[in-house]
Amino acid sequence: MFTGLVEILGNVTSTKKTGNGIRLSLKPTNSFEVALGDSVAINGVCLTVTAFNGEISFDVSPETLKSTGLGELKAGDVVNLERAMRLSDRLGGHIVTGHVDGIGTITSKKTDGEYTFYSVESPPAVLKYIVQKGSVAIDGISLTVVESDKRSFRIAIIPHTLIATNIGSKGIGDRVNLEADIIGKYVEKLLGKGAAGPGLMDLLKQEGFTDE
Repeated sequence: MFTGLVEILGNVTSTKKTGNGIRLSLKPTNSFEVALGDSVAINGVCLTVTAFNGEISFDVSPETLKSTGLGELKAGDVVNLERAMRLSDRLGGHIVTGHVDGIGTITSKKTDGEYTFYSVESPPAVLKYIVQKGSVAIDGISLTVVESDKRSFRIAIIPHTLIATNIGSKGIGDRVNLEADIIGKYVEKLLGKGAAGPGLMDLLKQEGFTDE
């Protein structure tokens, strides 16, 4: 589990094909303590440390390559890094699982005063959980939704986030990993949409509390 507060940036040093997957290696821009088997979010994707010796390496499975943008990375790219949270940590962002729901595309980038506004076109699987003032993780960054419509949502980035993460280098046409707030998924399940048995709304109807 992660918080969406990026700890440090990393520079990709290589992506080597291993069967149908890849071995992703990177070098953090500063001291970044990890151990073999640790979970680290790379641009919002939870991966396991498989080797470290100056560089840190991760094995990326075919399924992860298919459902995230990690397969598009190349040597020299900058990525966001966050280690899994400890029980004693503050939850400064929001609950982020590191399991990407879809890939979005930046359709606009505009600066207004100190803020930079991005619009991100998103798949329906993500948009259905997006709400105004709600949370979303973009490349592992916990951000607040300004507004949304049927095709995209808008976010505002403060100067600190532009410097501390890789989003400042992103522009129109760039693809980003998206993870919707998990709370919305649990609410959907409880209300009965996609649930195996009777959902909450079905039970309320059975007991006469609602006609819907």
